Amino acid sequence: MRVFIIAGEASGDKLGAALMAGLASMTDVTFDGVGGPMMQVEGLVSRFAMDELSVMGLAEILPKYRALKARVHQMAQAVIETKPDVLITIDSPDFCLRVAKLVKATSDIRTVHYVAPTVWAWRPKRAAKMAKFIDQVLALFPFEPPLMQAAGMRCDFVGHPVVTDVLASAVEVAAWAGEGPLVLVLPGSRRGEVARLMDRFGAVAGRIAAEHPKARFVIPTTGNVTGLVQEMAAKWPVSVQVLPSNASGEKRGVFAAADVALAASGTVSLELAANATPMVIAYDMAWVSRMIIKRMLLVDTVTLVNLVSETRVVPEFIGKACVPEPIAAAVLDVLADPSRQHAAMALTMDRLGRGGQAPGGRAARAVLQASAAARSE
Repeated sequence: MRVFIIAGEASGDKLGAALMAGLASMTDVTFDGVGGPMMQVEGLVSRFAMDELSVMGLAEILPKYRALKARVHQMAQAVIETKPDVLITIDSPDFCLRVAKLVKATSDIRTVHYVAPTVWAWRPKRAAKMAKFIDQVLALFPFEPPLMQAAGMRCDFVGHPVVTDVLASAVEVAAWAGEGPLVLVLPGSRRGEVARLMDRFGAVAGRIAAEHPKARFVIPTTGNVTGLVQEMAAKWPVSVQVLPSNASGEKRGVFAAADVALAASGTVSLELAANATPMVIAYDMAWVSRMIIKRMLLVDTVTLVNLVSETRVVPEFIGKACVPEPIAAAVLDVLADPSRQHAAMALTMDRLGRGGQAPGGRAARAVLQASAAARSE
């Protein structure tokens, strides 16, 4: 089997590597395309550095628009010329789906997109547009297949990679033992969201410390925001420990040992659920983005634990609700009784595939089964 595979960012590289390993364990396969270091370990010789595609936000994309557009056409042409058995694109829809669309316009090469678009949250018409050039979708969440299938695509739920993350050892957890409650603070991994949230999260920390004077506050960071987090945390009314991005063992330990987490919205809520750490979610965005999202949002919660578990036990404060006083009250409430979230977190992990076949293997099997079905038609 010849597979052309494209990933555009670190999370996609992780998904792609697991999928590649799964395919290699099930069939004779060769790979071509673009990917990062993890995919390269699995045998991919990337046609160019994946980092070229790891661009987020309008301001960052505009200066590179022409180069990215050229890469779209280059990749589509490479797929058409090499005629693989399947094209697999992973997340990064602004790039990947453009490649798939060009490929389908002039060929019958089978196309698979890994990670369903969030049509359950906003812009539901994206599914129908995708169906014109995507044959199969590999979904991370169990509620996504019916939405993709209704638009005319095969969709397989393959599980979320969070269920395969390495959890802390007893030694790593014990390193965080202390007298006061341990509060994990997660203001995001992008500079814009960190800049918007850090002052508010600092004010929340101050209110928590007023009730729990021995409370300890820890912020794990990613490399691109470590300096900003340290600079803004220095102005907080409480002492806070900032963990650099290379402190992986310490990060695992604090995720598992924390009594409560205050986190920006995103997949981090699933990491917390994997560690059975109760949480409060808070997030804000630029005013224009807030107004647009408010009009387009189709769900009453953006917290993935709430969505997957079909509960609303995780408090969230989004947009204009993202102010310190009620957030602090919610964190103190969770500290007083964390048990209310335990069942929802466990159910979330079960529904995302914990205890079953690893997502990479499930994704590989789904690709092979769909390809065999297409050949027999």
